[in-house]
Amino acid sequence: MTDLPGAILQRDKETYAIVPRTPAGIISPEILEKVARTARKFKVPIIKITSGQRLAMVGLRSEDVNPAWDELGMDVGRATELCLHYAQACPGNSVCKFGVGDSLGLAMELEGMFSGQEMRAKVKIGVSGCPMCCAESYMRDVGAFAKKKGWTLIVGGNAGGRPRIGDVLAADLTPPELVRLARRFLEFYNDQARKKERTCRFVERMGIEAVKAAVLGESGGA
Repeated sequence: MTDLPGAILQRDKETYAIVPRTPAGIISPEILEKVARTARKFKVPIIKITSGQRLAMVGLRSEDVNPAWDELGMDVGRATELCLHYAQACPGNSVCKFGVGDSLGLAMELEGMFSGQEMRAKVKIGVSGCPMCCAESYMRDVGAFAKKKGWTLIVGGNAGGRPRIGDVLAADLTPPELVRLARRFLEFYNDQARKKERTCRFVERMGIEAVKAAVLGESGGA
């Protein structure tokens, strides 16, 4: 609804949820204070940590949605539109003893690059700092995980009603190489996919070898 930006109508058909944008799930004390202050002011009954590492504020009355956004002073975390919904990430080598790559930094770069762009369907990104894939990289439209030799890029994953393990598009990449290939893949997807066709169904329909040829074809790699 144009007059209620970022508002998601709830089951009762009367109240709304809003989801502030928190790239890679990073939340500062200042953000927590804003959320708490806003929740108290507008009597928000439920604050839920979502699967995309965001905070959903649920139960706002329609007349409180815009004032709540004004109070938060944060960007909208898109949750229903045909666009990038989020980039989730594990702690990576920032703090985790198993981390071999900067998953937080890479996820924030990818989200910053694609945030706000119109897509053929919703898109989710998962970036893991090691092969254990704590950010569910194989189950995301665009996934990545780090190994000592470099980053692996995965495309076409999905954890929904028809789950699909993604395909490896390329491996042993530097972060800039991975970012370039992720951009090429999503450009190809946006150009060739049907409206509302998720990347999982798109890769199934096209075949991973055709996707590789289109994304990697010009240079044979990154």
